[in-house]
Order: sequence, then structure tokens, then C-alpha cells
Amino acid sequence: MAEIPGFAEIPTTVLADILGREHFMAVGVRPLWSPIARAAGPAFTVTCPPGDNLMLHAAIYRAAPGSVLVVEAGDVDYALAGGNVCAVAQRRGLAAIVADGVIRDLAEVRESGFPVFAKGVVPVAGTKAAVGPLNTPVRCGGVVVHPGDIVVGDDDGVMVVPAALQAEVLAGGQRRLADDAGQTLDAWETAHRARISRILAANGYDSPSAGSTD
Repeated sequence: MAEIPGFAEIPTTVLADILGREHFMAVGVRPLWSPIARAAGPAFTVTCPPGDNLMLHAAIYRAAPGSVLVVEAGDVDYALAGGNVCAVAQRRGLAAIVADGVIRDLAEVRESGFPVFAKGVVPVAGTKAAVGPLNTPVRCGGVVVHPGDIVVGDDDGVMVVPAALQAEVLAGGQRRLADDAGQTLDAWETAHRARISRILAANGYDSPSAGSTD
């Protein structure tokens, strides 16, 4: 299935409201600095065993421009990538790296602006010995990611949109953004207050609001 463009304009918070928690990576996989540019693209998946980063280094030359490298890592003791690997990935047009492991050379990567979402940083590099397949299903941040799934990362975290749902989810996200853009804070507060009051009343809660003289 060909990628449908437009996901870079959809915040992960909007996607989470549409898809639900099971498509959101665990909070350990997070932006390594903030603010970070929102990144979106089809997943190119990688598996690295403990202490080894060979296949991630191979993937930067095999993934198509616009791809997000999604890495299932074997540990958080050895860096999967550093400044040069991220620079080459950026130069080749990749959108981001998302990994449930760690990287190094954070200052260098941050300066480049190449988006990385990971569990943290360590200065020790992994070895390069373990050959394995690329672009097979992986588990990253607790979410199973298939090649071609759309991955979106921003300051709020990382969402995974199954490839088969991308048209539906993108359309829903665009409608939500249009609705939000046309709504003032006053209108939102009025609707929100009424909704919360209904929920409280339905559960037998009847307390005066702030500022009430009752």
C-alpha cells in the first residue's frame, strides 16, 4: 500500500483520540529533546540483538527516503547509533529513528535536528556482528509495528497507524484539526463544562461550581 501524505500535520494527541492507547508506544520511547520536529513516515523495521547494532547501520542504506526506522533493540546498555549514523540517515532523507534502545552523541544529533525517539543515551557503542532480516514485524515500545505502518512522533510521544487504516485515520485527523481550528476557547469551555456537568450528574455528584453562592 502506498503511503498517503499528510500525517506530519497531525499531532499524536489527535491520533491517540482516534486510535486509542494500544497504538501509542510506551512512555520510555520518547523524544530525546524538546521541542522536536514532528516526524512521520512508513516504518522500515529493524531488529538488533543485545549489544549489537549492525542491522540498524545496514538499514540506513536500504530504507527509502521518507521512512521512519523503527528498531526493536535487545538492551539499553549499548548505543544503537551515534552522530554520524544519524547524519547519514538524515542526508539520505530518512524521516526519523524510533528505537526502544539508546543512542549516543546526543548533542551532535540534536544540533542536526534529525528526530530521534528512544529510551535515552549511553556513550558506549554496540558491536557489529549479528546479521538478521530487515523489514519484518517488530515490537517497539510495546507496540507491534509492521513494515509500512505509519509512524508519527512529536513532543507527546510516538503513535503507530496500521497501514490498512491510514486513509481512514488521516481523514479523521484532518477533520478533527479543522473542527479545532474553527472553535474558540470560550466555545470549547462552554461545551466542556456542560459535558463534565452531565457526567457528574449521571453519577450522582451534585456540588456547586466554583464561585457559586449556593
